[in-house]
Amino acid sequence: MSSDFETYEQDFGTLTAEITNKIGRIPKLAAEEKTQLVLNVDKQLEEVRELLEQMDLEVREIPIQSRGMYNSRLKSYKQEIEKLEKDFKRSRIAYSDEVRDELLGEDGGSSETQLIKLREERAYLLDNTEKLERSSRRLDAGYQIAVETEQVGQEILTNLASDREKIQRSRDRLRETDANLGKSSRILTGMLRR
Repeated sequence: MSSDFETYEQDFGTLTAEITNKIGRIPKLAAEEKTQLVLNVDKQLEEVRELLEQMDLEVREIPIQSRGMYNSRLKSYKQEIEKLEKDFKRSRIAYSDEVRDELLGEDGGSSETQLIKLREERAYLLDNTEKLERSSRRLDAGYQIAVETEQVGQEILTNLASDREKIQRSRDRLRETDANLGKSSRILTGMLRR
């Protein structure tokens, strides 16, 4: 069980190192390369989130005595991914500002306060989008658990019905045997009297 967790940890370390490297390169690239790199980092962040979900499931399977250590490691990984997401968001905002400046020219026709407000609104919208995505993933995982629980419940009910039938058949055989023993007893008693 813990070997699976450690494998996930190695994958997590590799992916986060790649993401950190790419986030640092975003501001230095030309427009097309930046777009491609942003899409690539977005995809890798999704992979890391799925990896964290797998690690979370693994921790739930670990015995309670050893679970604390793994929970603290998982918590630090979650904090690390949150930091990466914030760094990525900042680089995306800076990237989109550069694209806007290229399209509109340096003055852009708007004041500095409006730009700051737009950046804050953009960051707020990105935060909300990420929260919605995380909530959707949690709902999907919860639904999957509910479906699995329902399947297990149906299997248990089927097994209980089968066991009930077996018990009823055994009870019927017992009654037959009891009736046969009663007849045998009466025949033997009659034979003894003769």
